[in-house]
Formats: sequence, C-alpha cells, structure tokens
Amino acid sequence: MSRLAPACGWHCACSVFEKAAPSAGSVALGKLPHERLHAYQEARKLLECIREAQISGGRLRDQALRAGTSVCLNIAEAVGRTGFADRARVFAIARGESCEAAAALDIALAAGLCASGPATAGAGHARAVYALLTGLIRRFG
Repeated sequence: MSRLAPACGWHCACSVFEKAAPSAGSVALGKLPHERLHAYQEARKLLECIREAQISGGRLRDQALRAGTSVCLNIAEAVGRTGFADRARVFAIARGESCEAAAALDIALAAGLCASGPATAGAGHARAVYALLTGLIRRFG
C-alpha cells in the first residue's frame, strides 16, 4: 500500500472521514478532501435545512444563510490548511458559525417565522457539526 492509503483503508487515523473506495493506492478519485469529511456533510445538511425552513424575516434569513454557508466554507478551508494549529483555528471558526446558524433557526422557530420541521432537523445537524468539529479541534489543536 502507498503512503496515501493506510492499511486500514481510512484516509485519516480517526473515523471522521468516509471509508475510501478500494483503489490502486491512491486517494479516492472524484472527491475533494472536505467532501469526504463527515463534519462537512453534516454542515451541508444544516445549510439545506436553513434553506428549507423558509425563514420569513429577511434579515434573520440572510444571517442564518450566511452562517450556514460559512460553516461549510470554513470546514473546506481548514482541510486545505497544512499546519495543525492553523487547521484547528479554522475548524473553531466553523464551530462558532454552526452555533450562530443554530441560534438563528431557534430564534426563527420561537418567533413563528419558519417551518418547524426543517428548523428542528437543522438543530440536530448543528449539534452533530458542533460535536464533530470539537473532535477535530482537539485532534489538531
């Protein structure tokens, strides 16, 4: 096996990445590193829930969408960083943005400004993102 594909078949020493498809000793083709990260996948689900919640307050909707987008983008940026401390710092920013997105959904729900199903599902995805990012921050920090 090559250096890029460890014997266990994982691209990372921990289970935050999807298991790689068997290949000839190369990184899974067709996916960028952040796309294989479970935290990124959960962040995408959070962003979809924010959109599906259809928050009626324009400023709150904009804030929620920007926070949800920022979570995804910061996770992708962190994966591209080479230094562990820098990677942990950007993951921490993404974790803060996930809290902001969850709070925006919670406020919209409490004020009756959005659909309850997507808002509740979004809160669950935000909790998952928070937990996954906490693990990544501890690992790289």
